[in-house]
Amino acid sequence: MERIARWPGSFWQGIAGNGSGAESSRYLGRWLVLGTVIGLISGTGAIVFSRAIEFTTDLFLGRMVDFVPAAPLGEGAPIIGDIGRPVLLPLVTALGGLLSGLIVFKWAPEAEGHGTDSVIDAIHHKGARLRARVAPIKLLASAITIGSGGSAGREGPTAQISAGFTSVLAERLKLTPSDRRVAVTAGIGAGIGAIFKAPLGGAVMAAEILYIHDLEASVLIPSLIASIVAFSLYGSVEGWEPIFGQQTGIGFSDPTTLIYYAILGIICGLVGLLYSRSFYGITALFHKMRVPLWVKPAIGGFIVGLIGLKIHGALHTGYGWVQISMTDELKTLPLWIVLALPFAKILSTSLSIGSGGSGGVFGPGMVVGGMLGAAFWRLGEGSLPHMPDSPAPFVIIGMMALFGGIAHAPLAMMLMVAEMTGNLSLLAPAMVAVALSTALIGDSTIYRSQLPSRADSPFHRLQLSFPLLGSLMVRDAMRPVGEEPVAGLPEVGPSMPLPDALESLSDAGVSQAVVTDHGRVVGVISARDAIGTYRSWMAKGVRRGVWNRSSSRLIESPIAPHAPIVGQTLKDVQLPPDTLVLSIVRGGEAIFPRADTVLTESDHITFLVSPESEEALRALVSPGVPPKN
Repeated sequence: MERIARWPGSFWQGIAGNGSGAESSRYLGRWLVLGTVIGLISGTGAIVFSRAIEFTTDLFLGRMVDFVPAAPLGEGAPIIGDIGRPVLLPLVTALGGLLSGLIVFKWAPEAEGHGTDSVIDAIHHKGARLRARVAPIKLLASAITIGSGGSAGREGPTAQISAGFTSVLAERLKLTPSDRRVAVTAGIGAGIGAIFKAPLGGAVMAAEILYIHDLEASVLIPSLIASIVAFSLYGSVEGWEPIFGQQTGIGFSDPTTLIYYAILGIICGLVGLLYSRSFYGITALFHKMRVPLWVKPAIGGFIVGLIGLKIHGALHTGYGWVQISMTDELKTLPLWIVLALPFAKILSTSLSIGSGGSGGVFGPGMVVGGMLGAAFWRLGEGSLPHMPDSPAPFVIIGMMALFGGIAHAPLAMMLMVAEMTGNLSLLAPAMVAVALSTALIGDSTIYRSQLPSRADSPFHRLQLSFPLLGSLMVRDAMRPVGEEPVAGLPEVGPSMPLPDALESLSDAGVSQAVVTDHGRVVGVISARDAIGTYRSWMAKGVRRGVWNRSSSRLIESPIAPHAPIVGQTLKDVQLPPDTLVLSIVRGGEAIFPRADTVLTESDHITFLVSPESEEALRALVSPGVPPKN
């Protein structure tokens, strides 16, 4: 028989199986291998991107403008330098925007903007597929935007770079739609966790970032594995020092200061709304401009250069200014600079990225929040009672509160900033500030591709709308092979959920697929088979779910007429091994199952049963239900 799918797809399925979900014994092994590969790819991408930013920064700002942007402790020196050739700054930022625009709009228009939204949209609506060229184009264009002085962050490009390469990997390995989606999402977390040296925060970010009011729990384990591998690779090359150094000697010891942190949370929520609305408002203005697309980033870059002449922190990433604001050096900065910088950063980021330039909005959001905290401390220091001696707590919590709220990733932001500062002692007051900021922001978001919840996701909609379908497997609906299957059909596994199998058929544009188990063809399945099985189970009144804790299945079924167990007591029924009777419903009333309970027709019984015993149990209770193959 001709092989239906060739290496590496069959090879991967032979190792990892075709199953999906934690109930598979190969689940952890599969994601240890795949997560490690994703982590290596993401870590390498983060290293190359970091080096590209260093190169372009030295080329554009260093050599052309004679200016070195202030850097955080983990990446350089937090020193505010002068601009040696200020007249060239607006020209250089415009040149960077022009080059970035030419690269993006000629070869990969989806690399425009901050990148994270494009990846989220692809995960929700495009089967987690990204064009192979997007990753290198995003890397080059973003490095030029940031290196020439544009106000942008590194997380969006890193997320798109990591997700893009992971999407290519998923195609090569012929992953199932479910696994491909998880893999690409884990790539986001691994890339962010690496470049910010915050592996735990990056992993949680991947789970939170897809939704406004929900999270994708299925990506946590793969993302944790990928993120720690990416961080380990990145740290071994770029160093292990947290981006903002080890912020020791600060903590939470005065409950009265919670009032101040609550006020800061409200301020961050309000400014977060301003950030989002300003960004998309300026983006809309540039979309209305009747000039070539590749010219628009040059216009935005030129204006950013003019702003940067007066407020240096509006240029580049701005992380060095956050670092300076954590120390007593904050007192030496002109007050108007401290107060103006958050809003200048919002404007410069909106111009750099909203014009069509390439870069992230995450990093600038942290700078805005951190400088709001610095401004709050600067105004209150010496006048408000119980104000901490150091501005660092307010800067750190400001970073968490602003972007954690507007990105709807509160847990990830608290963990990530804690990792970036080497300090976990501020999580208690941070919870107050982040909660208030998130509540105030409501449904507004900086990532417009986020969906409200999993119920709104095209991927989850079928399963959540038809829970029985989501619990049925390919083995429940497949047919034995009657003749040699047609070559080129997609390949699915017997333990794959039916929704995943149906998506595979849709992606391939065919009506049937071959079922293989460890490389051996065991059956075929079509869309008609899947729908027919679903209707059959519905007609029998059988409901089935998965009990994830023990890999057992939760089954509710009526006792069919003339079933072998009718008229027997529970103590006399020879139930299959690993079967537990949880409840009996008779005539609309629940009956506590006892040893002497006599089973009657139409009793609805809920069982907890192992996968191995399910077929035997079904034969006892409802033999009319089509058996497994």
